[in-house]
Amino acid sequence: MQVEHWDATVDGELSEAALRRKLERRGYRVTRYVYPPGTCFPAHSHSVDKIDAVLAGHFRLVIQGRAAVLKAGDAIEVPRGVLHSAAVIGAKPVVSLDAIKV
Repeated sequence: MQVEHWDATVDGELSEAALRRKLERRGYRVTRYVYPPGTCFPAHSHSVDKIDAVLAGHFRLVIQGRAAVLKAGDAIEVPRGVLHSAAVIGAKPVVSLDAIKV
C-alpha cells in the first residue's frame, strides 16, 4: 500500500480543481464526496480500480490489513476486488475525490 502525497513543486498549489485534473489525466472519472465525522465504511471491495484522494480532513483506510491515514493532498490506489475499510478520523469532515478507472 503506497500513499501518494501532493508535491507542490511538481503539481502546484493543492486545490480541488488541480487534484481533479491530475486524476482525470490518469484516466479516472472523479466524484466529490463530503463525509461527516463518525462516518465508517465496513470492509468491502469494488468491481473497479479506484483511487481515494483527500482534500480536507483525515481519512483512515485499511487495505488488506494495512492502515494509513490520508490527509489533504494524499491519495491511495484501491485495486478492484481488494478488501478495504475506511473511517473519518477526528472532528472535521473529510472532503474526498473518489476516482474510478475508466
